[in-house]
Amino acid sequence: MNIRTLLIDKAIAAMVAAGLPEDTNPAVTQSTRPQFGDYQINGAMGAAKKLKSNPRELAQKIIDNLDLADIAEKTEIAGPGFINIHLKPEFLSASLKAANEDEKLAVAPHATAQKVVVDYSSPNLAKEMHVGHLRSTIIGDAVVRALEFRGDEVVRQNHMGDWGTQFGMLIAHLEDQINQGVDLESVALTNLETFYRDAKKRFDDEEGFADKARNYVVKLQSGDAHCEKLWKLFIATSVKHSEEVYKRLNVTLTQDDIMAESAYNSELANIIALLKDKNIAVESDGAQVVFLDELANKDGEPSVFIVQKSGGGFLYATTDLAACDYRSNKLGADRILIFVDARQSLHFNQVELTARKAGLLRDETSYEFCPFGTMMGEDGKPFKTRTGGTVKLADLLEESITRAAAKLAERESDLSDEERSEIARKVGIGAVKYADLSKHRTSDYIFNWDTMLSFEGATAPYLQYAYTRVRSIFRKSGIDAASLTADVAINEPQEKALALKLLQLEEVLDLMISEATPHVLCGYLYELASLYMTFYEACPVLKEGVEPSVRDSRLVLCNLVAKTLKSGLDLLGIEVMEQM
Repeated sequence: MNIRTLLIDKAIAAMVAAGLPEDTNPAVTQSTRPQFGDYQINGAMGAAKKLKSNPRELAQKIIDNLDLADIAEKTEIAGPGFINIHLKPEFLSASLKAANEDEKLAVAPHATAQKVVVDYSSPNLAKEMHVGHLRSTIIGDAVVRALEFRGDEVVRQNHMGDWGTQFGMLIAHLEDQINQGVDLESVALTNLETFYRDAKKRFDDEEGFADKARNYVVKLQSGDAHCEKLWKLFIATSVKHSEEVYKRLNVTLTQDDIMAESAYNSELANIIALLKDKNIAVESDGAQVVFLDELANKDGEPSVFIVQKSGGGFLYATTDLAACDYRSNKLGADRILIFVDARQSLHFNQVELTARKAGLLRDETSYEFCPFGTMMGEDGKPFKTRTGGTVKLADLLEESITRAAAKLAERESDLSDEERSEIARKVGIGAVKYADLSKHRTSDYIFNWDTMLSFEGATAPYLQYAYTRVRSIFRKSGIDAASLTADVAINEPQEKALALKLLQLEEVLDLMISEATPHVLCGYLYELASLYMTFYEACPVLKEGVEPSVRDSRLVLCNLVAKTLKSGLDLLGIEVMEQM
């Protein structure tokens, strides 16, 4: 149930009936103060300014044509033309009942489902995943989950880096390791960073090794069976490392979602030929280059987009153009979302402009580059180890679990060691994810252990604990939440505030999906949990003397809060527990 969308539709119909153009913005918003209703239609003022008419008179015409008989108990004009809408308690009660009885909390599927290709995570298989891969992975996964929850068809695309010059170096080193009898699984690739560093040292220092590595690149790109076999060994082991991180991180990516750079190899020559045939790419110093006037600098010089190197080699640019063609023309995507570091903004602007000109992106396909900011350390610089090295993502997650276990050990509990260990895992992983997801996608943020693992404020531990507190009510009462069928009676202001917030889930998800911003869901869940705490203090549920009908009504609200918190956290990839 999306009350705002319902009101927008009603307001547009009323505005058209009042003689306003169909494209008039009704400007429907949630009210911030109860005395001014639950929602407001503020479009009369903007329309009146355009029409040079009286906004209050126009607001009255809108009200005269506004059909809210089943929804609102009162509408009124306030100030210079605000239309305040006070929703009927009966409407709220029926909506809450429908949400409580529905598996998806009455969040309806999109009227027209879209096919959405989402490119996220995309680690380089030459190295282990590090903290720089965290944001793409968890932001993308949260958006993917929300899209599927709303009924869209999602195609996950893990555009892994598995091609390029570094792989000639790596497979040459791997070949020597195997020839020396080193076991691939247990020794050679147990630490990808060390393996890469050793290969790079040989490339820089060992006579003849660099030539061998370059030769292997040529052989690999030419389809040499021996080089391809070594490459596949390396890739398979690297993918296994990534999958272990995904599992621990509770991310939905699997091996089936990998559409790596190498998948487009057979199309790259065709892409260049197409660009040349259409005079989009021209030769410059032996390379194939697209000059983009649309991105010219302040001196009027066009942006230079190299799509093929002078030696004939292909680049990320070529692969990304091939990916556009595959996703738009072959998969028929309505939307393409790409979650990548903000520093790649220019590159993806160049990709889209070139792809549009070449027909590699259909007009019907929305190409949405979704940049994200950087995780910073306490010093305000990109997050590093104390020695200045790259922080492995697996190590970060393990440390968070260890710190969560220490926090939980400070709290009294009669849970078993096994149960406490499982809770520490959920709290530790959830803390890292929520701390990141709760920040606006485009913002940099400071990584702070104490803040993210706190049981107070907008954190995963606070929300997980809020869920367990709600569930404890049903354990104490011995009442099966699933058996509750009572209607919700909204008599207290705290009940109404909680009811309104519960019914805004679909609206929040739509905003999150349209802008690819999980922080709006994080904020919603925190507001919901906070309103629940206020409701619980003001509105006794199990206290002696509470009428059974009032108790059951409030228990339905409690149950719906628990279900909404659990569903919302699940969409963020954060697990809950029944006790803490």
